Amino acid sequence: MRAKETVESGSQPISFIDRLTSAEGFSALFREGMTLVEEAAAYLDGQGREESKALPRAASLAYAAESMRLTTRLMQIASWLLLQRAVNHGEMTRSQAASERHRVKLSQQDLASNPEVFEALPEKLRHLSIHSMRLQARVIHLDQLIHAPAGHSSQRPSPVGQQIARLRDAFSAGV
Repeated sequence: MRAKETVESGSQPISFIDRLTSAEGFSALFREGMTLVEEAAAYLDGQGREESKALPRAASLAYAAESMRLTTRLMQIASWLLLQRAVNHGEMTRSQAASERHRVKLSQQDLASNPEVFEALPEKLRHLSIHSMRLQARVIHLDQLIHAPAGHSSQRPSPVGQQIARLRDAFSAGV
């Protein structure tokens, strides 16, 4: 009944972005991101350090470069997630978070410029890098949805709204 009232009264549509970022979906994204940060830190400080010592010089340099890209990417993700969590917990308003957003540089990064060099890296580092890039792509997409210019979504007509209008017209024409 509530959805019907919303459609008939012409009130504003439900913001799925607000629901998504404050719901279990965001909690899962937050946990995944923070778990990945911890996993990468443990790897780079432990097993990864040992694996990098066994690499030939060229691969060792590639390891250092990729581990820096991984660390940078994860810190960007973690910063964004913490900022969004602060909004969700009422510690910041969405506009305050938007003003802090310039400090978080979310930009899609590529893997190592040479695929053969990337394939020569330890498997765990490759796995962490690929996982972090996928997570980063999801965060960038969500960030773009959250910070889309006001009215951006209303510029395109809603397919559901169009169908409801057609039904309304069809039933009112026969009366």
